[in-house]
Amino acid sequence: MRLGFALPQVGSVGTAESINKVARRAEELGYSSLWVLDRLLYPLNPRVPYPIGDGSLPKLYQRVLDPLQTLAFAAARTEKIGIGTSVLNLPWYNPVLLARTLTSLDVLSGGRLRVGFGIGWSPDEYEAAGTEWKTRGKRAEEYVSTIKKIWSSDTVEVQGSDFAVTKSTFGLKPIQKPYPPIYMAAYVPSAMSRVAKEANGWFPVGVPLSAVGGMFQAIQGMAKEAGRDPKSLDLVIRGNVEFKDSIPAEGRPDFIGNSRQIAADIETAKKLGASELVLDVQFSPGLDTVEEMLKRMEELWDLAK
Repeated sequence: MRLGFALPQVGSVGTAESINKVARRAEELGYSSLWVLDRLLYPLNPRVPYPIGDGSLPKLYQRVLDPLQTLAFAAARTEKIGIGTSVLNLPWYNPVLLARTLTSLDVLSGGRLRVGFGIGWSPDEYEAAGTEWKTRGKRAEEYVSTIKKIWSSDTVEVQGSDFAVTKSTFGLKPIQKPYPPIYMAAYVPSAMSRVAKEANGWFPVGVPLSAVGGMFQAIQGMAKEAGRDPKSLDLVIRGNVEFKDSIPAEGRPDFIGNSRQIAADIETAKKLGASELVLDVQFSPGLDTVEEMLKRMEELWDLAK
C-alpha cells in the first residue's frame, strides 16, 4: 500500500515555506504522493452542516490556499513524488479550462498528476462559484467525459449543458497515457455508479472504514455490469489523523487516537485492499507549526512500516 500526505494548505501553517519543507521531506522519506483539498468559503451560517464529525466547520477553513496553485508550487520543488487533488469539486469549474490546467500540471510535473474529483456538499459554495447546485451530479458526469475526450482524442466536439466546444484540436496532452488516473469520491448509488463507469478508482472521504469494504464491492459490481474489469479499480483511502490520548474502542472515529490505535487503522486500510492511503494531519489539535507537521509525518511513516 502506497502512502500519500496532505500538504499544509489550510490555516496559518499554509505558507510557501511550509509547503516546501513538507513536500521535500515527504519525498525524502519515500511517500508516494502529495495531496490538496478544495474549499472556497467559510459561511458563518451554513445552510448544510459539515458532513464530518459533529457538523461544525473546522475554523481552519477560514484560510485555504488554492489547490491547483499549491500543487504547482509543490511540484516545482520536488522531482518524483506524485501530486493529487483530494478532491476537486468538479462542478465549480469550466471543464475545458480545467482540462487545460490539469494537463499543464501533468506536463510540467513530468507526468506526476493524480486527479480526485468530487461534487462537494455546500450549497453556499456553489452559489459563490456561480454554478447550479441541483444539477451537480449530472454536470459532474458530463464534465468528466469532456475532460477525458480532451485528454485522449485528436479532435473534440461537445455540446454541454452550460458550455460548448466547437470542433477543435487540443494539441496539449498529458504525459500519462491515455490520461492521469481519475479517482472519484462517492457515497450515494448514483455517484457510486459514476465511479464504476468513468473512474480509475474510488476515493472515499469521511466514510468509516467499517463501511468501505462493502461499498467498494458494490462499486466493483457496478463496474462489472458496465463491462469493465472490477479488478482494474483502485481503492484510495483518506485518513484525517488526530493524535490524542487513548480513546475507548467503542465509537472511536477512524484515525483518531494514540499511535497504537492509528497504526491499527492503517493496518485495516491495508486489509481492505487499499492501493494508497492519504494521511492528513492538518486538523490535529495543537498542530500550529510546520515543525509539528513534519514530526507527525515522520511518525506516521514509521507506524505504517
